[in-house]
Amino acid sequence: MRFMGRVGPVVIAIVLAGWLAHPAADSSAAVGSVLERFLTRADEPVTQFRGTRHLEAQNDRFSKEATMDVVAELVDGHFTYNVLKETGSETIRRRAMRGLLENEVEQASAKDPSRFAVTPANYTLVGGEIADDGTVKLLAKPRRKEVGMVDGAVFVTSTDADIVRVEGRMVKTPSFWTTRVDVVKRYARIAGVRVPVRLDTTAHVRFAGTSTMSMTYHYEMVNGREVSQ
Repeated sequence: MRFMGRVGPVVIAIVLAGWLAHPAADSSAAVGSVLERFLTRADEPVTQFRGTRHLEAQNDRFSKEATMDVVAELVDGHFTYNVLKETGSETIRRRAMRGLLENEVEQASAKDPSRFAVTPANYTLVGGEIADDGTVKLLAKPRRKEVGMVDGAVFVTSTDADIVRVEGRMVKTPSFWTTRVDVVKRYARIAGVRVPVRLDTTAHVRFAGTSTMSMTYHYEMVNGREVSQ
């Protein structure tokens, strides 16, 4: 009985170690499977849309705030926006909000807009881990240093490897005034097409400190399909 009493805890420890090892192995296999599906999936590109955007921003150092509402449209590779209403700091609206929208104008007019998408052609992607919310985290490193590309992680669903969120730091800032921009961009399926629905940024601005900005997207039409409100 003494012998069994000494061996018992050892045996239990070995069994527990085996049990704990299996979830890690299963997790690694699951992440690898999702990564493979993500690398091979083909999504319908966003070729046209119509809707509105709401932007909010603030700078804590100078206690400045601003908002902007715009109508946004993508047609035949041309992104346009018209300001409906704007309030608050003119500097924030001009440098941050309009700068963000103008960057989208430039990206849409590029010969190949897909060069900014999270694909193997534009990013080196490797398996990460299963996140707390159940999505699978894939590490993403841009193959080029361009405005709009993010060094960070892509979070995809475990069921069909569909992107729900991108987090990271822009590899190139949109202007001289910003020295670093951290980004969280969220996606959803609307009219069957994956589109961005919210963007949150934290920018470190020269002489102005940290500024935060959010942009929410509302769609009326995506790829010719009307969206019910």
